[in-house]
Amino acid sequence: MGVKEFIKKRPLCQNDNVRTNAAELTLRGSIFPLMLVTLLFFLWGFSYGLLDTLNKHFQNVLDITRARSAGLQAAYFGAYPLASIGHAAWILRHWGYKTTFIWGLMLYGLGAILAIPAIKAGSFGGFCAAIFVIGNGLGSLETAANPYIAVCGPPKYSEVRINVAQAFNGVGTVIAPVMGSYVFFNFSDQRALENVQWVYVAIAVFVWGLAGVFWIAAIPEITDADMAFQAQEANAAFDHKPFVKQYHLFHAAWAQFCYTGAQVAIASFFINYVSETIPNTGDDVGSQLFAGAQAAFAVGRFIGSALMHYWVKPRIVLLVFLAGCIVFIAPAIRHTGVPGVVMLYFVLFFESVCFPTIVALGMRGLGRHSKRGSGYIVAGVVGGAAVPPLLGAVADRHGDMGVAMVVPLAFFVAAWTYPLAVNFYSRYRSVADAFRAAKVGMRDGNVESGKGAGPGPESDKGIAVENRETRTGRSESSATH
Repeated sequence: MGVKEFIKKRPLCQNDNVRTNAAELTLRGSIFPLMLVTLLFFLWGFSYGLLDTLNKHFQNVLDITRARSAGLQAAYFGAYPLASIGHAAWILRHWGYKTTFIWGLMLYGLGAILAIPAIKAGSFGGFCAAIFVIGNGLGSLETAANPYIAVCGPPKYSEVRINVAQAFNGVGTVIAPVMGSYVFFNFSDQRALENVQWVYVAIAVFVWGLAGVFWIAAIPEITDADMAFQAQEANAAFDHKPFVKQYHLFHAAWAQFCYTGAQVAIASFFINYVSETIPNTGDDVGSQLFAGAQAAFAVGRFIGSALMHYWVKPRIVLLVFLAGCIVFIAPAIRHTGVPGVVMLYFVLFFESVCFPTIVALGMRGLGRHSKRGSGYIVAGVVGGAAVPPLLGAVADRHGDMGVAMVVPLAFFVAAWTYPLAVNFYSRYRSVADAFRAAKVGMRDGNVESGKGAGPGPESDKGIAVENRETRTGRSESSATH
């Protein structure tokens, strides 16, 4: 194969009005692209966990207030809407998923490189600027990866796929604070800053290499026509209505704003909560306890995914888990110290499935609006920029981290309005349940064998055979629905 032919077989642009085989990929046929995209979830989990650890580190090194240290979260999450409804959304709609993945990874690497001179100069503002670039990169990746995971494969398992993929995000958030406890808090301030520099060099090299892998890999490109097809097959398409009337989408975006704001606020000040409410506890111990809490978060995602796959509808799991966040954050306000930390462990466990499940349910029935709509749900992550400074300001004013936990409690309650609507408002509920019964990528209720299905859109004849079998299975099983 010549160079020109190699490049031609890896286009960076796809016509959104053309339906591809990706809309009917079976579980087996979707494994390779899903594995590759799941790597991205680990990356931003690691970056997110590292950011929360650096928050406390910069409070110590630069002697800044809690509210000001939350500028890191403001820079990181404040970049998300700029990406998800701005440049990344434009690239996704005009060029496709692969190009958006590569764009996000290149920005991530650029931000990591820019962080190095800011760290050397001890410039908190400069580091925030670098984090803003990283946030744009990760916002671009989330804008593409969440809908890709949700749509790539049988729609019946959409919520399960996105929760399993996001579980590796949880693994990244465990590793980062563990590393931080040994790399940042067990050395002098100057040595710790040098260690941070090398971490960001490694990040840049890895993500730029991964961008090359995404260009080379033959992953299926999912178009608007594919997503419209899935919605129609599930008898849950609302894309005939204009985008501004997709009310369930905007409710999901609001819930994402409130939920993410509460989640990020708790994570950002978890180490503060430990060190300030448990006597004789240092930041290194706080970081290790935070890693344990993130492990509970990761475990919760796997358990939540299993519940959705085998026993309980995703909308019910979301309702119960978000209620669990509210129930367990409340005691942490008054009962600080070890009991409060235990409550926060439970909060992180129940947080686990909320973000990905809101994404998956919010995208239900969007059809041709899916790419644009996913950007609005991801833009809700800007709550992570708004709520942590508010929590920090309350903590500075009252000098009490327990009292400050009132802030995430209020935002959890606001976010809970969405799962309430999905479970008890028929228009929301019918769309969510219709996709659970969809037979796209399935045959007679079982996962297709996927014979001959490759990872790319040009997987020879395998996917075409599956498509014919799937269409036949649909016509045969239509009488049972």
